[in-house]
Amino acid sequence: MSVASSNDCPHLECVGEITKEELIQKSHGQCQDCKVGGPNLWACLENGCSYVGCGESHADHSTVHSQETRHNLTVNLTTLRVWCYACTKEVFLERKLGPHAHLPSAAMPISPVQTPSPDPKAPGSPTSLRVPPAGTCDDLDMETEEEDELRTRGLTGLKNIGNTCYMNAALQALSNCPPLTQFFLDCGGLVKTDKKPALCKSYQKLITDLWHKNRNSYVVPTNLFQGIKAVNPMFRGYSQQDSQEFLRCLMDQLHEELKEPIPDPEDPNQAVAMDDGPDEDNHNINEAEMLISEQNQNNRDWQKEKNLINNLYRAGSHGDLDKDVDTTNESRPIISSQGSIKAQDSNPEIQLSSTIRPHSPNGNEGVTSRLSSSPPKSSMWPNLSSTHKKVPSFTPPKSKRQRKYRSIISEVFDGTIVSSVQCLTCDRVSVTLENFQDISLPIPGKEDLAKLHSSSHQTALVKAGSCGEAYAPQGWIAFVMEYIKSWFWGPVVTLQDCLAAFFARDELKGDNMYSCEKCKKLQNVIFCFVEILSPQQILCIHLKRFRHELMFSTKISTHVSFPLEGLEMQPFLAKDCSAQTTTYDLLSVICHHGTASSGHYIAYCRNELNQLWYEFDDQSVTEVPESCVQNAEAYVLFYKKSNDETQKERRKVTSLLNMMEPSLLQFYISRQWLNKFKTFAEPGPISNHDFLCPHGGIPPNKASFVDDLVMMLPQNVWDHLYSRYGGGPAVNHLYVCHTCQNEIEKLEKRRKNELDMFVRLNKAFQEEESPVVIYCITMQWFREWEAFVKGKDIDPPGPIDNSKIAVNKNGHITLKPGADSGQISEETWNFLHSIHGGGPMVTVRPSVSHQEAETSQAEEKIEVETRSV
Repeated sequence: MSVASSNDCPHLECVGEITKEELIQKSHGQCQDCKVGGPNLWACLENGCSYVGCGESHADHSTVHSQETRHNLTVNLTTLRVWCYACTKEVFLERKLGPHAHLPSAAMPISPVQTPSPDPKAPGSPTSLRVPPAGTCDDLDMETEEEDELRTRGLTGLKNIGNTCYMNAALQALSNCPPLTQFFLDCGGLVKTDKKPALCKSYQKLITDLWHKNRNSYVVPTNLFQGIKAVNPMFRGYSQQDSQEFLRCLMDQLHEELKEPIPDPEDPNQAVAMDDGPDEDNHNINEAEMLISEQNQNNRDWQKEKNLINNLYRAGSHGDLDKDVDTTNESRPIISSQGSIKAQDSNPEIQLSSTIRPHSPNGNEGVTSRLSSSPPKSSMWPNLSSTHKKVPSFTPPKSKRQRKYRSIISEVFDGTIVSSVQCLTCDRVSVTLENFQDISLPIPGKEDLAKLHSSSHQTALVKAGSCGEAYAPQGWIAFVMEYIKSWFWGPVVTLQDCLAAFFARDELKGDNMYSCEKCKKLQNVIFCFVEILSPQQILCIHLKRFRHELMFSTKISTHVSFPLEGLEMQPFLAKDCSAQTTTYDLLSVICHHGTASSGHYIAYCRNELNQLWYEFDDQSVTEVPESCVQNAEAYVLFYKKSNDETQKERRKVTSLLNMMEPSLLQFYISRQWLNKFKTFAEPGPISNHDFLCPHGGIPPNKASFVDDLVMMLPQNVWDHLYSRYGGGPAVNHLYVCHTCQNEIEKLEKRRKNELDMFVRLNKAFQEEESPVVIYCITMQWFREWEAFVKGKDIDPPGPIDNSKIAVNKNGHITLKPGADSGQISEETWNFLHSIHGGGPMVTVRPSVSHQEAETSQAEEKIEVETRSV
């Protein structure tokens, strides 16, 4: 194998000729000094030297050999990592391969981007846009045929840094999920966050190291581990943790850091949130700006300015504080008994509720335990909850607009489950929609299996598939072996059995009686059933092997057989499910060996490049046969949708790119959607909204890295993709949006005006010796307002909601004892209320004689919150 230098290491000239067969033969040998076998033996690359020695895991004779003979280069026979002792760094050897088939420069027309003005910060002036690269075959294929077989990527281990096998197994399992990994490798421009601890950046760096073509034998995930410990103190220290809980924490934090608001198609100005209130609020803002323009006046005009604010407040309409909002007539989506979704007025027979982005619906613990108790992160059905607590003589104002968010985590792992409960007395059906990331499945016992396999239960299942169909590819020999095992070790539990137990109908009675809202009492028999309305791209299945009691924990070690290919989910889908692909193939599985109190985690993963299975045991990565994976004690499984039609589409697009057909128009397409096209079984319609604003231009905050977000395709490729998937919009010209730029400048001006005026009014309030009246404001709203004016939140806080700090006593609204509130002056209240509205007005009249001696805890809060300002 001839070698060429890929860096400035001068010692590569001493490397002799070596072939692949010689390296493979040496990897099966032993250390020539201590006779220890592999893995991780090191071979000397000096010309004429055939020494093979052990590494740091043993006596490190390879290093001793280098020191004694001055042979500087050595290669790891497991990972083919080359190390130079003299340069004390890793060096790379490259085969003389032909170049990749990139499009010629003639096929890369210059984008008609707009020329930037001399002053890039001038209003309306666009930021210069770099020309995005043209799409190539490499952008649509995971690998080319010329990939070096000796450097199959993704086979890098993770160092155990203190009882962290639970983390290493989870990270390796996630790393072998192509939709997520390719996003972090190809869509780096979208991996941006200002949230601490920036876990997405640490994860991106880790994925880059794990899948680098010149891979290391292992990587130390220190930065990511430190970030996880900062997010969740449970992972601090060196005690063993649960791998599935680590997965939940990691994916939740990645979602929080990478989430982007979903633009409302009915609101073209949602890209930059300006005002959520009615039109009169805009008028009041202009009046406040007029006041701020007088900040350079003398101190004698200060009292006039305060009076003007009060007059503006009294002249405005604030009678809405006591006006009830009737939301009972709002239309809301419901699900009929047949499963169809429709919008109509409130129906006494069917009730729909919704929870969004829970972790995992749990089974076999009653209707309430099927749904996660985790708090929702966003709302997919904003009109479902329309009731609120009423305090006499005032009504809490509407909160600020709830945005919908999406991220690569939600697109890959989120699905939707429909849970229905039917009262057999009044036939009322209560339907709950829940987003989930993984499904926690019970492991049925012998009695449960007998019930699942009974004829009466089989007739209740959907006939679209049976429990045994998914295991047909294993052949009749495996079936006979499993049947023989059942005679000696009891019945065989399959993954389909666990799924059937989770999705089976339950009868709630006795201690599990359900309270029917229509009957107004506990009913003894109610049917509860669950169906998948929207299956995810990657199905994460958690087997509930651990049971935690008050004083002890136990582990269920029952072997659950699972298919490597062809997991059929059709029997568990709702009738109105629109998914075309219902079969899944196994990507990776996390296994736990040991007891509930102690044990060890490993992962089995299928490499996407060579389709072989590997065991990831911390630093060690070993190829294993499929039978080893099937016999594993599975704890968490990752399945990916399988669709042969999508593979054909990728090959078709690759052939169109290879044609290099000249075209007059070049089309820009989202890299993120291209990642879906490469890795999703159902990529969905083309969506370019991740780099476009609602006005069709590039948002100013994305202009500097737009070439990381888009790819340029020739017309024939765009025509094929558009005719196949639809969507859009078509983009032939990139420019910075002037409308968004102007709205951003207005928003910044509004923030500065509100902040400056508040600081000025609050300073005057602090200097006032004996205020006659003090106004109270809820600190929850004040923190949201502070985040808005400081630029931490793009949305205004909405109307002031003092309902949580107010109490009605004999028709008078007073401050609730111990309420989380702050104290402000009358002028400050009038100023904030004139802009944001809301209420109710809560005042405190202090005693003049004790004013100086009494400093309330609430006043200290407001001082702490505003001192930094």
